Amino acid sequence: MLGTLYIISAPSGCGKTSLVNAMLQSASHMLLSISYTTRAMRPGEQDGVNYHYVDLKTFEAMVEAEQFLESATVFGNCYGTSQVKVEEQLQSGFDVVLEIDWQGARQIRCSFANVVSIFILPPSKEVLLARLCSRRQDSADVIQKRMALAHDEMAHCSEYDYIIINDNFDYALADLNAIVHARRLRVAHQLYRFEPLITKLCSD
Repeated sequence: MLGTLYIISAPSGCGKTSLVNAMLQSASHMLLSISYTTRAMRPGEQDGVNYHYVDLKTFEAMVEAEQFLESATVFGNCYGTSQVKVEEQLQSGFDVVLEIDWQGARQIRCSFANVVSIFILPPSKEVLLARLCSRRQDSADVIQKRMALAHDEMAHCSEYDYIIINDNFDYALADLNAIVHARRLRVAHQLYRFEPLITKLCSD
């Protein structure tokens, strides 16, 4: 049975990556899709773990060869998802998680039917600003740009299937896990998982 493709989007500072990592620790049936990017590697990051880091020329060649399921440019950096890799993982029965923005999510909805999209929001703009400042990764000018971009991104949250407010990390993680668990309780999925049992129960 094909796995489910999950799209999880959020502005920078909303805790998306931390939530996804926590969810994946207890979900052996789920894999995180590793995107390609032209962004410079940050301290502590690893190639092939956080992203596949490539130069602009390589990225543009991949776009030309139609290797990406979706691609977008954010803050002057390019990001893209390998179509072949995602399709291989889904065909193998794994659920696949994409951490992408609303632009990429919109592209994928046009080509994939089996998609569940989740948008994570902060409890307020003030909290989002405080989180961005506490990371100590960006200058004041960059933080202002991230806040402006966040406003634009959050305006697209209604395009998604689910919205999670990350006010309390544990509650937000529980909400995220609940969405995934409910999805795996669908009739089609349960009929596939428990076919012998259900056949026996329903037989004369």
